[in-house]
Amino acid sequence: MNSLVPLPVVMPLLGAALTLMLARRPRAQRAVSVVVLTATLAVAAALLVLAYRDGPLVVYVGGWPAPVGIVLVADQLSALMLVVSAAVTLCVLLYSIGEGRADGDEGTPVAIYHPTYLVLTAGVTNAFLSGDLFNLFVGFEILLAASYVLLTLGGTDVRIRAGTTYVVVSLLSSLIFLSAIGLIYAATGTLNLAQLVDRLDALPDNLRLVLNLMLLLAFGIKAAVFPLSSWLPDSYPTAPAPVTAVFAGLLTKVGVYAIIRTETLLFPGGRVSDVLMVVALLTMLVGILGAVAQSDIKRLLSFTLMGHIGYLIFGVALATTAGLAGAIFYVVHHIIILTTLFLATGLLERRAGSTNLERIGGLGRIAPLLGVLFFLPAINLAGIPPFSGFLGKVGLLQAGVAAGGVLPWLLVAGGTITSLLTLYAIMKVWNMAFWRAPKVDSPDAPAGLPRLMVGSTLALVALGVALTLVAGPLYRVSADAAEHLRQRSPYVEAVFPGGTP
Repeated sequence: MNSLVPLPVVMPLLGAALTLMLARRPRAQRAVSVVVLTATLAVAAALLVLAYRDGPLVVYVGGWPAPVGIVLVADQLSALMLVVSAAVTLCVLLYSIGEGRADGDEGTPVAIYHPTYLVLTAGVTNAFLSGDLFNLFVGFEILLAASYVLLTLGGTDVRIRAGTTYVVVSLLSSLIFLSAIGLIYAATGTLNLAQLVDRLDALPDNLRLVLNLMLLLAFGIKAAVFPLSSWLPDSYPTAPAPVTAVFAGLLTKVGVYAIIRTETLLFPGGRVSDVLMVVALLTMLVGILGAVAQSDIKRLLSFTLMGHIGYLIFGVALATTAGLAGAIFYVVHHIIILTTLFLATGLLERRAGSTNLERIGGLGRIAPLLGVLFFLPAINLAGIPPFSGFLGKVGLLQAGVAAGGVLPWLLVAGGTITSLLTLYAIMKVWNMAFWRAPKVDSPDAPAGLPRLMVGSTLALVALGVALTLVAGPLYRVSADAAEHLRQRSPYVEAVFPGGTP
């Protein structure tokens, strides 16, 4: 079954080529995109079952053995990320199709959108499956190149300006990452992750620390951790609703995934754990304080996204199985819930004509279904029991208490404050947009909402609720993945069954 491993990368790339050839046939484009992402989700689910049952699945691209050729590895962590990302990208695609039909494809030109969206998906899946640092860099560049196009769809002044900032910051991150790759290759003679396990361990401690910090700097920009996150609130809210949703749900999490992978596999031992704890604490507090100060829902959610990235770095910084398990569980929760909230906000903007809290109100009476679509993921994000957001935060806080020490306890306190302020920010949106007296509708605001947009958002809301129902099995999978990450040997032995050369 190893032959399934490349399919989540290959199928979207082939689909992108096919949709590009079908540029003048929008219906065929839509059909191809839906079929490709549905098949990708099915393959990802199969890989998760196989990886959990049999251990990491490995494919040597082109038949070239490691470390000469490119290696794709599907272990429990990468397979779980594939499943979640495939589910989210499929729902967002359906949402964008509904939006395109309603608007006549003016906001998201079909001829450009579908090929680019599938290329973005291929970049994300390639990053999750990559077994060497340079291919991870390639995955990042594929998704970033596609994101530049998606971010500037429509060509408005605001989107071009935001896209310029995003491009500059992304190129800086890529330059740092590429420099780190060059230094690692010069020091070890390889970029294969499994082979780097032994070779990096043999380097002097100070050199390992420098290489570690360079990778963290590159991935920290992509993950939007403080103080490397100021670009995010100005970039994401300007894009079309489906683009903003997939960016918020997935792109920063690819950076978090890279941090988890490299910190556990290449740089175990926690030499930078104190730095990561401080960064996690500042990311949580600065992000959520920024959210509280916002009067626009998109910007509020963008700052909330930044703050909750701190929870994920918190789990990685603890460098314990419990901390990693909490981070893995929470990243699954966060991808689904943030995507859902941005899609619901897109519906809100469509119905009310604005996302400015000073200009809207009464949506609870005008559009009660929209109220449900926003309220359920919102309280989940805030960590109200018994939802998955509460369970994930409790797992991380318990891991911090178990670790002991001043910094873990400060993180526990910071995480608790962040959760309470998230609840305050979400209730602020609810009270002003849904609960208070209705405002005058925008003249061009439609009275109804397209069914496909509502249906795809509802599917993600249901998936977010389902996380609570399967929280026990999902946490066990997360804990098992965390244990394998800390052992390192299952990954190395899968890539080099006969021993590392």
